[in-house]
Amino acid sequence: MRWEDLTGDQFEQAVAASQGVCLVPLSCIERHGHHAPLGTDMFIARAVCERAAQLEPVIIFPDFIFTQILEARHCIGTIAIQPELILQLLENICREIARNGMKKIVLVNAHGGNQSLLPFFLQSQLASQRDYVVYLTAEPKFATDHAGLTETSALLAIRPDLIHMAQVPSDGEGAPRQRLAHLAAQGILTGIWWYADHPTHYAGEALGATAEGGEAMLNQAAVGLANAIRTIKADATAKALQDAFYATTQHQ
Repeated sequence: MRWEDLTGDQFEQAVAASQGVCLVPLSCIERHGHHAPLGTDMFIARAVCERAAQLEPVIIFPDFIFTQILEARHCIGTIAIQPELILQLLENICREIARNGMKKIVLVNAHGGNQSLLPFFLQSQLASQRDYVVYLTAEPKFATDHAGLTETSALLAIRPDLIHMAQVPSDGEGAPRQRLAHLAAQGILTGIWWYADHPTHYAGEALGATAEGGEAMLNQAAVGLANAIRTIKADATAKALQDAFYATTQHQ
């Protein structure tokens, strides 16, 4: 059930049917090589959530594209939001979801650039008391490349009209350039690491992508997410521990 498709009269019944669980598909708008659309992550996040909802009733929040993508500010078409605004906006929409009756909020991430942001956002939930719990599911394997085999296969399954396979480079452009290998060898990280390896925003090799492979990966991700939803629906421990934590901090 997509939030925006429901009427106001239907919404309360949808909340009951979903047992108060809402999925938030997280993505961004950024360059995906020469051949894939700027909204690749958005289409993947949406597809995984919709397929999971067919297996387990749940409400899906509208596409949330305002996440961390500062490393692509040099690429035309990118929508890069300031870090503090990302956190404020994500916090705000979680509060709105809860105000509308869904106390279990599930972040479903389809963008690799959020791998540092989202664990920090989870920890920030402990800063003040709230009547809901935010969960983060395991990331689908589509985030393991960027406009490479997995993401391109997924888009060939979802929106083949937006993929231009003739534009996929065959010169190894997607290979990491290793320009900071001297730092990485000692476990040293900087904010420019992604640009150092992938300045054209293409990582991997898309030439072998197929719609059939994309379908299989999407379905596998949907089954995993549906199983996570069932576990979250049954969970009462996280909220109890969260409440106990808040009660303890009030006495400090």
